Amino acid sequence: MRIGLDAMGGDFAPRAVVEGAVDVLGRLDEGIRLVLIGDEPQILESLASLGADPSAFDIVHASQVISMADNPARAFSQKRNSSIAVGFGMLKNGMIDGFASAGNTGAMLVGASYTVNVIPGIYRPALATLVPSITGRTALLLDVGINPDTKPDVLLQYGLIGSMYAKHVLGIDNPAVALINIGEEETKGSAAVRSAYELMKDHPDLNFTGNVEGNLLFGSNMPDVIVCDGFVGNVIIKEAEAFYHLLKERNISDPFFERFNFENIGGSPVIGINANVVIGHGISNRKAIMSMILETVNVVRADLAGKIKLTLANGKD
Repeated sequence: MRIGLDAMGGDFAPRAVVEGAVDVLGRLDEGIRLVLIGDEPQILESLASLGADPSAFDIVHASQVISMADNPARAFSQKRNSSIAVGFGMLKNGMIDGFASAGNTGAMLVGASYTVNVIPGIYRPALATLVPSITGRTALLLDVGINPDTKPDVLLQYGLIGSMYAKHVLGIDNPAVALINIGEEETKGSAAVRSAYELMKDHPDLNFTGNVEGNLLFGSNMPDVIVCDGFVGNVIIKEAEAFYHLLKERNISDPFFERFNFENIGGSPVIGINANVVIGHGISNRKAIMSMILETVNVVRADLAGKIKLTLANGKD
């Protein structure tokens, strides 16, 4: 397995990216190789400062960087030798099995949609994230930022592909799927959510449990897959991050709330495209980069993209 890592992606790149890559080596199984993509002299300088052996990695030189301030579509088309563009080219050509970056999220989504492409039959890809429950379980929340205004059939499909992720990556048999709403009654919510409820409640491939309100998230009765549009999902994860930081500022420490620390989550997979792509937080430090790499390994192992394509072709898991 070869995991491509955008060495120039993130506010603290390349140093933090190289640090995370070095730290994770001892946690990777034999046969997993990290490919550092970016400015080779800077990568080598960072490795030397850490006393790390460059031969532990493959290094692919990319002379350009797509910055956080760049227009995503324009930069991706114009900076063809950027670390993000080179990474997606390698992914498309089968030179790496997965690609992870904490760089420009928009450029990553452009690359995902127009280089490796959306799986035929998928209406819109989704950005997903893992959320913890007080019981120790982990659930999947999607979408968390790609599509802020989502149609009912897309929400239905989020439930389906989210269920596949929960089954094949999280190892949950027959995952419970629910819609975020302002009430449990099926008559509540926006027109799109009400219509999605009608589509989902009788779908043979979903273990649909109905609507779930925000005050049930993170609790013992939280479903395994939580479906919403990207606007709602993004607000939820940003609020969770805010409460984590408020607790830290007040010197309140609790193992459960540490699971809201983005450093421990690492990155969010893009679900519904023809390859394995994970996007990290722009402020990722070495620990967050390490977590992002491990998440990418898990997604590659699960062959989620292949299973989604097979499911769409055969109509079953």
